[in-house]
Formats: sequence, structure tokens, C-alpha cells
Amino acid sequence: MATHQLPPDMVVEMLKNNGFDKLKLFEADERILDALVGTDIEVMLAIPNYMLEEMSEDPDAAASWVDANVTSYNYNGGVNIKYVAVGNEPLLQTYNGTYLKYTLPALKNIQQALNHAGHGDQIKATIPFNADIYYSPDSNPIPSAGDFRPEIRDITIEIAQFLFENKAPFTVNIYPFLSLYGNDYFPVDYAFFDGSNKPLRDGDTIYTNVFDANFDTLVWALSKAGFPDMEILVGEVGWPTDGDKNANVENAKRFNQGLLQHVLSGIGTPLRKGNINIYLFSLIDENAKSIAPGNFERHWGIFEFDGKPKYELDLSGMQQDTGLTPVEGVRYMLKRWCVLDPNAKNLEDWAGNIDYACSLSDCTALGYGCSCNHLTLEGNASYAFNMYYQVMNQKIWDCDFSGLAMVTDEDPSDSECQFPIMIDYGSSVILRKRTFEILTTLGGYLMFSLLIRADFRLG
Repeated sequence: MATHQLPPDMVVEMLKNNGFDKLKLFEADERILDALVGTDIEVMLAIPNYMLEEMSEDPDAAASWVDANVTSYNYNGGVNIKYVAVGNEPLLQTYNGTYLKYTLPALKNIQQALNHAGHGDQIKATIPFNADIYYSPDSNPIPSAGDFRPEIRDITIEIAQFLFENKAPFTVNIYPFLSLYGNDYFPVDYAFFDGSNKPLRDGDTIYTNVFDANFDTLVWALSKAGFPDMEILVGEVGWPTDGDKNANVENAKRFNQGLLQHVLSGIGTPLRKGNINIYLFSLIDENAKSIAPGNFERHWGIFEFDGKPKYELDLSGMQQDTGLTPVEGVRYMLKRWCVLDPNAKNLEDWAGNIDYACSLSDCTALGYGCSCNHLTLEGNASYAFNMYYQVMNQKIWDCDFSGLAMVTDEDPSDSECQFPIMIDYGSSVILRKRTFEILTTLGGYLMFSLLIRADFRLG
């Protein structure tokens, strides 16, 4: 979710310029699909969780969805559709079983609709799971002790059976960052790929990073269920650049570059040798995404909100200092900022105005350990006022705050904290909650989860 979004055709052009040749749309969106026509970029379309009940109970609804979003674009010279993702992490523990009874029937109805439309041999339905569907007990926290959660084990095995029969991958999202987040005792090096001073021993097997250990825990769970050789696709994996003390550009580059080198090396994990198919999460930051899980949720992007790369990333996995190509031709609003007026005298509503500005914009960079945490109280006020002012499209009446603020043409940014100027696209008025997620691959092996959201009207 973002308040202002780049035009789809510009984003698609950037994907082509960087050599990304596969992507996932988190929800079928006509504007994005139209921009993809003729590009030959392989696409995974997704059905959001709120549609699972309808898809599970009404085969005609599933057939209509396939007709409108797959058949309509799946022609010679159209959109190269490869997968349909049915829901997103529908068995997540925090959902408390909300989608439990809908997930498998929806999967079956969508695959059946694909088959009846003549697409079944080329287009497969899958389900992106959260890694919390499997676990190792606290008393024996090693991969070989892994199994599916008891309360969903039966349904997960049924889903795995259906996927296996239809030659579709088992898709799972793995986040080493979350192992480190909120756990000061988690060994930092173990979250990365460049060595660990605290490896995990599982019998004769040594794990030097949590990604491999997590992946092989799933391999063990599938093996115990009777699917030792089932194809596994990592649907999301990445590292945020702000919003937490461990979320910064240095760690994100370290993790993502190490990840690419690891999955493309052919070494694989102790249980699965060879290249690993992964989706690197995500493409562009989202300044309106929910921060209920943490402030970092708005900062997963490899690219800034305006399509500029945050850091160099060698997509070949060779660790060369090569850059990504930005979105070109971006249009910005005027170079002006809203800051605290140094001559302001009415400071009684200082805190209230800051809280108000942050409640309707994005102040996650001000948090503990974040990129703008070093600002003074005055700097915090200026940052909050400016974020609100930019989100509201630089309207003069949105830079007042009880007489505390003023507009300036002098950039208040410093070397660590950027006061952004908003791109001149979109609207600050939320019209609907529709999202789309872009995932791409190189050479059939490496997949990137490049996320953008379509929750606001393009202006």
C-alpha cells in the first residue's frame, strides 16, 4: 500500500531494463496486466484472501475469475501467465483459522477452472504459505525434528497431495529477519550467509545460517508426510532497510547479496542440493502499509518509493559492485518542504500536532535505531510535518499545524535522514484496498518478490 504510485508502464520498463523476467501480481489488476501485454514476462496472478470463501463455495465464481483474468490475457502476444496463487499465507497462525475451511476447496476450484479453460497443462495453482505452518519443538529445535503444526497437519498434507498430483510447487515464505527481530539473544551472524560463530548441529549435519535450517525443516515435514522430493518455491525472502535497529541498508545488502550468491551457487541446503528458487521481497517501499507487525513493514523495497535503487546488488550472485537501473522519467512535486517555523511561539500543541501528522503519514524512520532517530525534537517535528505535507500533495493549508509550521525551499535532509519530496502521481485519498506484488526471475532460477500496492487512485 502506497499513497502515490509510479505508473505501471514505467515500472514494467524498469523490470525489463534490469533483466527481471518473472513477476507475481498480488491481485489481478487491469492496469498492470495491460502494461505487461507483449513483454513475455512470466506472471503469477494472485487471488486475495478475502475472495477465498467465494472461490471455495462457487465453482462458477472460480471459472469467471479465470476467464476474466487468465483467459482474457493468455493469448499469443498477450500476458505470459504461469501460476495462480490462491490466497496469501491463509493458514497463518494469527488468522486463527479464518480461512482454514476455504483454502483447499478454493485451490481445487481454481485448478479445475484452469483445466476446463484449457490452461491446466501450462498454468498451475499454488498456495503461498507462511513458514509458521511447520515447526521444530522447543525441546529439540533442529530441522530433522520438523513437522507441520498439529492443528493444521492433516489439511496441509491434503494440500501438498493436491499440489503434487497437479505438478505444482509447494510455496513458502521464509524471513530470517524476523528471527532476529525482537529477539536480542538470537545470534546475529546466523541470520546471514557469510559465516556463523554459533552453527546449529543436527546429527552429522551443520547449519551455518537460519535460512537453510528453516528450509530443511520444511523438507523434513514434507518427507514425513510422504513427499520427500516435492518441489519447493520460496515465495518471499528479504531484508528491510529501515524501521528497526537491525533494518538498514548495510544489513539488507549483506543479506540479499549473500542470499543471491548462496541460492545461485548450486550448493543448496544440506538436504536439497542445487540452485534454490526464491522470490526476493520486495520491489518498492510502501508508505501506507500496516505497521502492526513492526515499523519495518514499510521498508522491504530494494527500490525507494520513487524507483531509485537503495544499494548496489549483483543479480548474478558474483558479488560484483553492479547497480540496478532506476525507474526513468519520474515526475516529482515542487522542491519544497514543510518544517517547524523557528519563530513559532505557540508550542502548547507541539506533541499533538506531531502525533496527528504521523497518524496520517509515515514517520517510521523516527523510531529507535532507525535512519532519522538522531534528529532533535525540533527535527522530529519538521520530519512529521513534511511527511504529512507531501502525502497531502503539498497543499499550502496542510503546512500550518496551529501556526507551528512553514514552507521552505531549503532541503532539511542530512546524510542519514532524507526528507522526501513526493512523486507527482496518485492521490492521498484511499479508494479501495487492492494490492499487487511483483516477483521476477533471472535465468529460470532466481526469483524476486518485488512488491507494489494499488490501494489509491492514480492521478
